[in-house]
Amino acid sequence: MKLSVMIITYNHERFIAQAIESVLAQRVNFDYEIVIGDDCSTDGTRAVIMDFHRRYPDRIVPLIRDQNIGGCRNTESTLAACQGQYLAMLEGDDYWTCEDKLQRQVDFLDANPDYAICCHRVQLFDETGTNQTGILPPHATGTYTLDDLLKGNFIMTGTTVFCRNSLGPLPPELQKLGPLDWARFAIVARNRKIALMDEVMSAYRVHAGSTWSSLPYATRLRESARMLRALDQHLGFKYTSTIRSVLATLHCELACQARRDGNRMETGKHFVKCIRNGGLQLPRRRLTLAGLVAYTLIGSWYKVFSTDKIPSSS
Repeated sequence: MKLSVMIITYNHERFIAQAIESVLAQRVNFDYEIVIGDDCSTDGTRAVIMDFHRRYPDRIVPLIRDQNIGGCRNTESTLAACQGQYLAMLEGDDYWTCEDKLQRQVDFLDANPDYAICCHRVQLFDETGTNQTGILPPHATGTYTLDDLLKGNFIMTGTTVFCRNSLGPLPPELQKLGPLDWARFAIVARNRKIALMDEVMSAYRVHAGSTWSSLPYATRLRESARMLRALDQHLGFKYTSTIRSVLATLHCELACQARRDGNRMETGKHFVKCIRNGGLQLPRRRLTLAGLVAYTLIGSWYKVFSTDKIPSSS
């Protein structure tokens, strides 16, 4: 099997058909399978999956859970069932927009064995009314390394094709921490490079049921910080300098969020964590840090001592 497409889904009745159809529309010259892990959906998702399985029994492998096991276990179990040399990932509420996406990415990885991951850009479609639209990531096309990826995740799940033999099971200490895909791609890229193509070949939906994007901003920051600390340990502390810089930025953002919420104790706690991770070296953040410490110490007098603008939570 050249490639396995792994689709993870839970209560995606409105979207799952478009996701599967976008995979079946792929024009390729190799054999591939579509392994669909449904985490005991309570809507009509299972019926849609089984209808496609009846029509394409040699292509679609349904993994239907009898009980909900959670996103991480569902993902790990579905990954373990995949047999392809390469893996492509797609969440059940997203879809692909280019019919030769898989062929182009597999051709690239075949021709460049020093690369572990090939990804591309994605079009955001907002269904929440918050106007989260555009094309991601903003990074330049080209080659990236693990160090680049640790500075900020630029790999959107539905854009990837990567080498299955670079993956392995996700360590237990990371399995309950989000964002899991960031950690997973970091592990895959430990010994090889990442290619970012310029083309937009998939769509990412932002909606109220999105597992990650629907979480509060502060929750996403905290989960990212927890994941990075665990990942640092798993990587043998070889990238501690890079990770500490990212942690400093995350805790600075968390302190700013706590300031907006009027929580002086939380502001002070994250300010201290920011400094402990080298926050004084963050570019263009000194006025922000000065304002945060002033707010922590003297509360409502913050504006008297700093005119620095607290970053928004976009």
